[in-house]
Amino acid sequence: MKRSPNSLEDICLDIIADNIHLYVSYSLISDLREDDDAICGCVFKDPNIFLIQPISEKLMNRLLEKKILSNSTLYLFTGRNTTLRTVKIKDIRVNKGGMMFLKSHKITDLECTSMKTISIVDIIDCLSSWSIQNLSSANFAKCHFMDSSNFCYMVKILSFNKLRSLGLAYTELNQFCFNMICTDLKFLERLDVSGTYITSLEPLKNLQHQLKSLVLADLPNVNNLASVLSEMYKLQYLDVSIVDEKVDDIDLGQSQVAQLLQFKDNMPSLISLDISGWKEHIPKDVLYNFIMTHPKLEFLGIVFSELMFEPAFSEQQYFQYPHHLVISGLGNKDQIAVALQRYKDRATYIQKALYHLFQITNRASPEPFPEMFELVLPVMENHPLVFGVQMAATACLYNLTKGELSKNIHPNQLSKGINLTLNAMSNFPKEFQLQKNSLLTLYNDRVLLEVSFNRSKCAVLVLDALCKFSDDNVCRMAAAICSILASKISSRETSQLGSKIKYMSKLLEMVANRVKNELSDITLKFTLSALWNLTDDSPDWCTVFVVKDGAVLFLKVLQKFKNDSTIEPKVLGLLNNIAEVTHLRQSLMLNELINELYGLLRSDNIDVSYFAAGIVANLASDGDENWIATSHTREEMLREIEDAIMQWQVPQSEMVAYRSFKPFIPLLNIDMDYRVQLWALWAIHHVCTKIPKRYCTMLKEEGGDKLLHVLMNKPESPKQIRTFSYLIVGILEENSI
Repeated sequence: MKRSPNSLEDICLDIIADNIHLYVSYSLISDLREDDDAICGCVFKDPNIFLIQPISEKLMNRLLEKKILSNSTLYLFTGRNTTLRTVKIKDIRVNKGGMMFLKSHKITDLECTSMKTISIVDIIDCLSSWSIQNLSSANFAKCHFMDSSNFCYMVKILSFNKLRSLGLAYTELNQFCFNMICTDLKFLERLDVSGTYITSLEPLKNLQHQLKSLVLADLPNVNNLASVLSEMYKLQYLDVSIVDEKVDDIDLGQSQVAQLLQFKDNMPSLISLDISGWKEHIPKDVLYNFIMTHPKLEFLGIVFSELMFEPAFSEQQYFQYPHHLVISGLGNKDQIAVALQRYKDRATYIQKALYHLFQITNRASPEPFPEMFELVLPVMENHPLVFGVQMAATACLYNLTKGELSKNIHPNQLSKGINLTLNAMSNFPKEFQLQKNSLLTLYNDRVLLEVSFNRSKCAVLVLDALCKFSDDNVCRMAAAICSILASKISSRETSQLGSKIKYMSKLLEMVANRVKNELSDITLKFTLSALWNLTDDSPDWCTVFVVKDGAVLFLKVLQKFKNDSTIEPKVLGLLNNIAEVTHLRQSLMLNELINELYGLLRSDNIDVSYFAAGIVANLASDGDENWIATSHTREEMLREIEDAIMQWQVPQSEMVAYRSFKPFIPLLNIDMDYRVQLWALWAIHHVCTKIPKRYCTMLKEEGGDKLLHVLMNKPESPKQIRTFSYLIVGILEENSI
């Protein structure tokens, strides 16, 4: 965990991006071309804001990462408030009006990729004349030239006469336009024409004296590959890989790449060579000889090639292993790491790389690989809807975080990984193994207790998985996760969960099955804890519990698992939550339940006796007229409460946690029976002595201190009531509350 904390600049950019609506207002933008529809654009509330170039560019990138960039938000980046030189936009829905912000900037580097709603020609029209004349780098990969009028004006690209880098991968680029690009753009040094419609590389000879980088992926049958590239003596980076599986199915015959590699003297300046995807067409000896005759070579891509498993390329101890090379492949951990870094946009490569990473990390005694965890996150984020990638990624994340391994990962990275896991669960709710992988990752104390992520969203997804699948392991993990999450989310969020009756039904069903089979397993205990925490300060959950006959079921749990100290406190804690809801108290006035409580008040286990007393105190607080149980009178139960409290020894640690003291306030009413008051005071005193900073502040904010002073100063109050009140007030004063 050597990574430093996020910089103040990064934190500020995140906050601004996440709360962009606080800093902007919306205005109808009219300074667009006449043929464009007007748009409602964002403008900064403070018109005098001006962001310097690095901040402007970083804010745009942050909005893009968070999927907030749109026609409206792009208008923030006009020249009035920002300055841009580099613009990178990918896969957003935007029209020509939205891109007109480019007009007010002097752009030197432009990257607009995977843009489905605007043509390359329209993007070029949005550039200022200065940008067109001075643009150094342009990348329009996976965009289209065809405009809304079905007019394909490719030659417009030729207006960038100072261009040094051009990316037109997977566009409609044809041979005619390719010829003109190689002839007219005389300063080109880097060119990517992967997956286009060109058929001959002959025009590249016009660039042989300056071309340094050339990407020809998914062009296996292009003519003249070997003969033309042999003349590219300044070429440093060459990619002739196969990405598209359909392309790979073509009968390639004698590989042109193999022919190219047989010329030992060509491309003497080559630093990087990517021949990934050529599975069976490159002999080992030919490639090895090429490497030996090109001493400047630093990178070799051989993903999907059988060569990646050859000892000469996968085993560093092998006598022929080229130690000076960085190799991407699937043959070992290092190859996989390089593949994950270099091929973020290639889903087929990523899926296989993750599969092999899973095999490497799926060991009984796994090693910590925090660097591999960080490499999985960007590719997972890049392909959210590709099931194969998400399936493999969730499996890898579990292997890389299970047990103590999560302690080796920086909290920021772990947080990002968990949020990406939740996205995968959301995108593929019916995929059992992916859901199970995700639950395995979440089923981790460090993750649930220390890491920052959307816990409310997580609770919904986990409960959905619980309802959808009946697998025992899924049920156990889901119940355990919910038992912790429920105590970490707000009462409002808990109530929102309670509005879905299916969640309560499933949890009660799990309890009922174990009562029926007399099975006191870990799943039962997790489920009881989940229900206890979900009903805490949540009348909605409590109401659903009662409607679903939860009180009767929990009576059976007490009867079936009598004297089980791991079960009784959880059952009684939940019933205590029900008893706090005034209109639900009558549902607990069951003779059999009152009988059980009478006996449990005398339990030697203080947890059991405490919660039993809490239930009775709340039921008794409604007065004699509302005590409808006949097995024991209200007075009998109150006497038992007093006797029990007088025998309690204060435990060393916090016995219970409370979200609020609001349920205690009515119990401290001046006219309340003193034994009800006694239980409430003992409870408040207990938690205030254990965690004074939290509970003393809470008591003050909710007005409990005023009631304590009244009870303390009331002459008629029994001695123990005045004593407890005095002790609690003393704790408040000690903590300056």
